[in-house]
Order: sequence, then structure tokens, then C-alpha cells
Amino acid sequence: MKNRLTRSLLAASVCGTLAATPVLAEKASSLTWINGMDAASAERELRNRGFKSISSHRSSGGFVNSYWWHGGNDNCVVVESMSGKVMTVSDATDQDCGHHKGDGAAAAVGVVAGAAILGALLGGKSHHKEGRDYDREQTAEFDRGYTDGLHGATYHNYSRSDAYSHGYEKGVDEREANLGHHQRRGGYVQTARIDDLRGARAAGGMSELERRGFTQVDNFTSGNSRYSIQWKRDSRQCVQVIIDDGKFYDIRDIGQHPNCR
Repeated sequence: MKNRLTRSLLAASVCGTLAATPVLAEKASSLTWINGMDAASAERELRNRGFKSISSHRSSGGFVNSYWWHGGNDNCVVVESMSGKVMTVSDATDQDCGHHKGDGAAAAVGVVAGAAILGALLGGKSHHKEGRDYDREQTAEFDRGYTDGLHGATYHNYSRSDAYSHGYEKGVDEREANLGHHQRRGGYVQTARIDDLRGARAAGGMSELERRGFTQVDNFTSGNSRYSIQWKRDSRQCVQVIIDDGKFYDIRDIGQHPNCR
């Protein structure tokens, strides 16, 4: 009887200890094995480990920053990818995933639909701030500027704040990246996509531009770089390509050029 009681107390003690042990947060340092993985596979792996996708943000440089939240251990990570490949995974703040201790932000996120609205609700993210250590007041100004820039509102820096200016710049940058397919043109003619060619090998990229209806109207060199001006008459896209080290280092619509006519 005594031995049975001892075993019961020991089992209860062990169960109590296990119940009290907190779930260890899965930090970014334990997820670095997804670096180099294609983005779709990395997404499946994160979901399998209990992470939930919160929001994704494109930059004009072609990078995509995706924020993931693990509700079981209250942990937020940001995955940076480019051309469909994961480049880095880093720890992010709870606020980046819309979880502010002591308020209802997390509940609000759950009922919001649409990336643009979600972005406005959560404000600028850690990657937007580019490592700048803003205090609470500066963060509020940055978020206000970011929201104005993201939604095309008039620049309204009434407090003369550098943080607002920085936020507005980052908001505009994300808006332009998300609307890269639009080329700022209306009407009935579909514009050709070009942003996906950044980083392409020069020969293949040139062939693809020709296939999409572009014609080279000028080219020149500067230093080690070669410049090509491409014109697509029906959509009136005048594109500059910078070729360096045998690849498309940069490609963008420059609007006009003497030979684009």
C-alpha cells in the first residue's frame, strides 16, 4: 500500500512538473535550415511546425518579407525571400505579427481581410525601419507616414519628423512594388511585366524581352556596365536594363527616352 501511494505521488509530481514546463519558443536560429529552400516549400514547413502566415511585404528591390506567428509559443519570425528562394529568417517583434500584450490588436487581426488593410492596421514592420532604433513617439510617426505612403495619401509631415518622412518613403516603396504590374497606365492595353527579369542571365533576359514585344532602341556602356533601352510601342513602355557580370542587374520603366517613340 505504501509503495503504491509513493508511486502515485511521484506520478502526480512528474505530471505537475511537465504541465508547468513552458513551451520553448522556436526562434529563427533554429529555422535557418529553410535558407535556400524555395518559398513554397518553406511555407509548408513553417505551417507544419505550427506557424501562421500574418502578412507579406514586397520591396522595389524584388525582396519579399513574410511575417509568421506561432501561437503556441508566442513567437514571430520574418522570412526574407527573393526570386522564390528564402534568403534569411530572423526573429521579429510580437508587434510585427499584430500581437500587442495587453490590448486587442491580435483579435482585430483575426477579423481583418486583405493585405492592404492588414498593413494599415499593423503599421510599418521591423524590416521597413532598416535597423533604426525609434522610440514610441517616433514609431507612431513612422507608422503614420508609412500608412500615408502605402495608400497614396498626401505627404503630411506637420510635426517635421524624420521618422514620418522615412515611413512615408517605405510606404510608397511597398505600394510601388505591389503595383509593379500596373506601370501607372490606364486604358485597354495590357502592359508587359518586367520586374521578374531582374537577376536573369543577359542572353535569356534579352530574348524574353523580345518575346514580350520589346525592341532595343539604344545601348551604351558605362564602366563595367552595359545599358540597353527597350521600347514596347503598344503599351508605351520605355525600359532601361543595366547589365553587369552577365546578368540583369537592374530593369525599370524610365518613362521616356529620345528613342522611345
